[in-house]
Amino acid sequence: MIVERIPWYPLAYILRSPTLRVFSETRFYKDGWCYVQSLSSMLPPLILNPKKGERILDLCAAPGSKTSQLAMMIENTGEIIANDASHTRIYRLDANLKRLGVINTTILRSVGQGLWQKYPNYFDKTLVDAPCSMVGRIQITDPRTYTDWSIKKVKHLQETQKFLLRSGISSTKPGGIIVYATCTLSKQENEDVITWILKKEQGRVALEEIDLDGIPWMPGIGMPQTKKIFPSQEFEGFFIAKLRKLSSSF
Repeated sequence: MIVERIPWYPLAYILRSPTLRVFSETRFYKDGWCYVQSLSSMLPPLILNPKKGERILDLCAAPGSKTSQLAMMIENTGEIIANDASHTRIYRLDANLKRLGVINTTILRSVGQGLWQKYPNYFDKTLVDAPCSMVGRIQITDPRTYTDWSIKKVKHLQETQKFLLRSGISSTKPGGIIVYATCTLSKQENEDVITWILKKEQGRVALEEIDLDGIPWMPGIGMPQTKKIFPSQEFEGFFIAKLRKLSSSF
């Protein structure tokens, strides 16, 4: 096995050899010693920075890459609620968490926009890794990555993203942190969603600076506290915003 160290995250490696298909058949993989994910998708949990014993919400959790990373970061302590609305994806989430030995997580299948009603002001930290148009994953040589894209879909997703983020904020206790992330580069799904929530929750949430060195960040459009990563050989396109809840809205 040939791996390459990641300078900004000592627990991550790039697998150079063998292929992923071959690697997934090894005991090292099957026994839950690792999880394969993109470098970009490792960033939201690092920015959320959970601590041992905290209550964490992963609002759009399946298939579980970020949930398992969060569980590892807090050493299987505290409490994680891993929610997803998809019946099919929930099975993948459950299988992945079991393979990795995650024991501090409860899985829910619920419409995320309404989850705050069950958990008002409850969590220390919340991750909203929202469903998106996935522009950051487009490969020009693979039509499957872009044939489903449309302006209509982006508009529909934006409405979903707004209310998922608002639910995440309402579920978080005052003083807590919310990280909003997508794997798209669309302003409508990123900066415009953050602009909307800051206006909707005026004075109750604030943007925080993202402090994580070694990443090829670009500032968000007109919103330098937010960060974008453009697609490259190592990274998928991604957008991340970090918010702090200042006070309750109810």
